[in-house]
Amino acid sequence: MSPEEIKSRVGSGLLSFPVTHFTSDYHLNLDSYQRHVEWLSGFEAAALFAAGGTGEFFSLSPAEVGHVTRAAKQASGEVPIIAGCGYGMSLAHETARIVEGAGADGILLLPHYLTEAPQEGIFAHVKAVCDATGLGVILYNRANSVANADTVARLADACPNLIGFKDGTGKVDLVRHVTAKLGDRLCYIGGMPTHELFAEGFNGVGVTTYSSAVFNFVPKLAQRFYRAMRAGDRAVMEEILRSFFFPFAALRDRKAGYPVSIIKAGVDLVGYGPGPVRPPLIDLDGEEREILRQLIAAAGG
Repeated sequence: MSPEEIKSRVGSGLLSFPVTHFTSDYHLNLDSYQRHVEWLSGFEAAALFAAGGTGEFFSLSPAEVGHVTRAAKQASGEVPIIAGCGYGMSLAHETARIVEGAGADGILLLPHYLTEAPQEGIFAHVKAVCDATGLGVILYNRANSVANADTVARLADACPNLIGFKDGTGKVDLVRHVTAKLGDRLCYIGGMPTHELFAEGFNGVGVTTYSSAVFNFVPKLAQRFYRAMRAGDRAVMEEILRSFFFPFAALRDRKAGYPVSIIKAGVDLVGYGPGPVRPPLIDLDGEEREILRQLIAAAGG
């Protein structure tokens, strides 16, 4: 897909990022992964992110990111696949070329590794990755890589294939500055953990879509909430928040790393066997899995 085509598609509906499936000894399990992606592709996602943050991009090699991307493309039918990319400049270049060769429809550029960086450095890094590929690139503004509105505007001018801005900061003032400055030049994506907790407020500042982690295992519920948000149906949103998302978030917050681990547990509980998370993450314990199982059952999963 061209950058403009993937931009249009991303902005058209709910997004999600399938977990990456592993065997018990932490090798890729692409057969299981493809079954899961094929199932998710039947629930009207606008696009799926392969090897994104919830897909444990941080624990994958560039070659593995390519394998996951290719497997997702083979299983997703008409649903576009946006591949994770990141780390420092050399690895980001390598990964961008690998996923382009694997058939990705776009790239999600996650924060660079470890170090803080000034705005000029963030600009140079993002531009170098955009220059390395013909794919549309979405900038993930998060953690140690937070571009301000002026930097995002400079990048949009310098990089025709920069098509999206995904926020993981939760800073409404920054996001509103970006959306006001850039207008329809970019598509805007919510990327906070369990973004449904933030969706209503961010919708009001121009972030009209987001990536839903729970789509991995309760896709009907995720779509119901998204449709209510877009329609301004606060009664439905509040009912789902109270019955599912608030207790889900309380469980998610028990331990560091659980925003990924809890999603993988949910996928396992609905029968798609994703295997364990890779260390340094850890899996939910038995009591926590039972709490999650009850939440899924109550949600109709």
